[in-house]
Amino acid sequence: MRLREGVYLYRERGVFDSNTYVLQDELVMLIDPGLERYLAPKLEELKRDGIDLAEIDLIAITHLHPDHCGATAALRDLSSAKIALYPVQDRYRELMSEESERYFGIGITRMFSADIELGERLELGRYAVEVIPTPGHSVCSVCFYAAAERLLVCGDLVFVQGVGRTDLPSGDPEALKRSIELISKRETELLLPGHGPLLQGQSAISRNYEFIKAAYFNSVW
Repeated sequence: MRLREGVYLYRERGVFDSNTYVLQDELVMLIDPGLERYLAPKLEELKRDGIDLAEIDLIAITHLHPDHCGATAALRDLSSAKIALYPVQDRYRELMSEESERYFGIGITRMFSADIELGERLELGRYAVEVIPTPGHSVCSVCFYAAAERLLVCGDLVFVQGVGRTDLPSGDPEALKRSIELISKRETELLLPGHGPLLQGQSAISRNYEFIKAAYFNSVW
């Protein structure tokens, strides 16, 4: 589903899947392909939006839970896209898969590694994307922020009136709070979370942060 020029959303399709996003520019980046069993119908949606598999240049993930990255290897094989991981993600990928298998009963069935190591900034063309480490839900969580477009892909950091769980392997409530505090200072007009609905408009997003601060951290930062 096209959200605006060059920005697409493909909603989670099952109880263990995630929202998938595409940023389409001179380079095309797909973020969080989700679980492999739901990859085929998502690719059909991409096709209906005029996005061909061969056009996908990069596959990036917000964190290493299988509902977000389980389809990564399959998508790489189908598209020949490059897997772009932040260093902490490449370092923890096998450990996180093992811990997810123990906790959820489902792991990353086809392991993958980085073809490209992400730095702090990624140039897609018109989109200059900042890669921001945001641990708390997971030690390897990152957000993708395009300042000029005021667009934030935040994975499981925050949701509409919610935050990511911290009772999973490598979760850390204090780290989550610090990460949300950091991200809440970015001017954002389009908040794209890993699950549930998106949020549009700076005032609505600011109110959402204030709700989260009061409801989950009993504070005003």
